[in-house]
Amino acid sequence: MHFLFKLPGVRTYIDPHTYEDPNQAVHEFAKEIEASCITIERVIGAGEFGEVCSGRLKLPGKRELPVAIKTLKVGYTEKQRRDFLGEASIMGQFDHPNIIHLEGVVTKSKPVMIVTEYMENGSLDTFLKKNDGQFTVIQLVGMLRGIAAGMKYLSDMGYVHRDLAARNILINSNLVCKVSDFGLSRVLEDDAEAAYTTRGGKIPIRWTAPEAIAFRKFTSASDVWSYGIVMWEVVSYGERPYWEMTNQDVIKAVEEGYRLPSPMDCPAALYQLMLDCWQKDRNSRPKFEEIVNMLDKLIRNPSSLKTLVNASSRVSSLLAEHGSLGSGAYRSVGEWLEAIKMGRYTEIFMENGYSSMDAVAQVTLE
Repeated sequence: MHFLFKLPGVRTYIDPHTYEDPNQAVHEFAKEIEASCITIERVIGAGEFGEVCSGRLKLPGKRELPVAIKTLKVGYTEKQRRDFLGEASIMGQFDHPNIIHLEGVVTKSKPVMIVTEYMENGSLDTFLKKNDGQFTVIQLVGMLRGIAAGMKYLSDMGYVHRDLAARNILINSNLVCKVSDFGLSRVLEDDAEAAYTTRGGKIPIRWTAPEAIAFRKFTSASDVWSYGIVMWEVVSYGERPYWEMTNQDVIKAVEEGYRLPSPMDCPAALYQLMLDCWQKDRNSRPKFEEIVNMLDKLIRNPSSLKTLVNASSRVSSLLAEHGSLGSGAYRSVGEWLEAIKMGRYTEIFMENGYSSMDAVAQVTLE
């Protein structure tokens, strides 16, 4: 039995795992679609449970829509089917322009499918890498505003995402970003980004707040930490957070107070917001509502984005943390910077008089 005390006008997320029969949850939150209404056109990717395809959906009396179709591969176990459809039971509860929209499910015939709106530009991280440097700051802030609005909606409903990262944001042809990936089985069987933690289960370390790594304390505040990492990914056009550091190094560095340095050409106001999201004390982090308001303010007042993070201070903080110099190991400053994935800073070094490894070794945070 489900006793749900609803406040007027406030929707609350219901965890499908609380249903004794998961099929009941799916049918409560997701519309059943006849397989004959779906045309599969091409494979666009692989999901955890099977292929992801693009295609068309033509419901009786409605116009045809482009859709994405996740299929459940043949030979699945009952648990896999439950986990697969669990994502639809979650997604079906959400209705917001910055959350991926569920059209429905096919459960009465095979293959079992989840049908969602189609996002032409695919996942945000890949899209940004492909279009490096192509957008104005205002366009990037618009993307971030959309993601924050979707996350505000989720946190208002009492849903904690746990895996917010640019790879789990989809972007359409109008550059509208939508939060996706609600597979709860995504406590994270096959994710290459995940690392084992001491208490079983896997966590995407580079995106996860310290208290969630250490104590599995997942809250909207830990989602805010992840959002700060997404901001960094967006402004750096899909660069990998913490570069080549290992997961263990990331955990240790963050615990000791290290934070990602500002991306190239990052407005100071955005970098400050990232640092606010990365406060060690989770109660000191901004709420998603505050983040949306702040980004709105920046969009309304674009001159506030003109002040960039000072280049030389950025470089010295990078140096202070970014791997030991081992000055004997590199023949030139350029070679060392390339090795730590910072080759594009070579000019700044030269301009500031750091033309030899010995000079670089003298750099301090001051």
